[in-house]
Amino acid sequence: IDWSSCALRGRAKRCSLWIMCAPKGAGVMDMPLAEFNIGTLKYDWDDPRVADFVDNLDRVYDIARRSPGYIWHMENDDMEVAQLEVGGALGANPRTASTLSVWADVASFRHFVFQTVHKQFYDRKAEWYDPDGQGTRLVMWWVADGHIPTVSEAMERFHHLEKHGNSDHAFGWNHLN
Repeated sequence: IDWSSCALRGRAKRCSLWIMCAPKGAGVMDMPLAEFNIGTLKYDWDDPRVADFVDNLDRVYDIARRSPGYIWHMENDDMEVAQLEVGGALGANPRTASTLSVWADVASFRHFVFQTVHKQFYDRKAEWYDPDGQGTRLVMWWVADGHIPTVSEAMERFHHLEKHGNSDHAFGWNHLN
């Protein structure tokens, strides 16, 4: 996108502003997609009952990295620090499991989630995640090219979705269907 003709350039952070400056024929769905999912494991990370989940994280992330449309995800070590940070955005629960990633488009992310080995693990989430208090577990939002979201940004979008439902600011799968 050529931002030079946009009076709002440098300040166009939200989808509605991007649309105002976008070239004719471009749309929000042409922007990269950020996604954040979060849950609480039923058992500690080293418990044998979650071993199949834990032992396959690298495998699933490797598939994501090789998938068309994959841009970035927060690496495990960085996410673990964010998850365990006392007073941090994720609440310091040692059983938190979360992913923050960016994809070129919805189709690429949807393909990864539902048409790769990831789906085998997705279908088994009830074995590993605590169903109590889970509610919303995924939030998506559009980001500018080159933007790498933070955990704080992700949690702000997550809470916005919980409080207000689907919007251009934060949405789930049903907003895209």
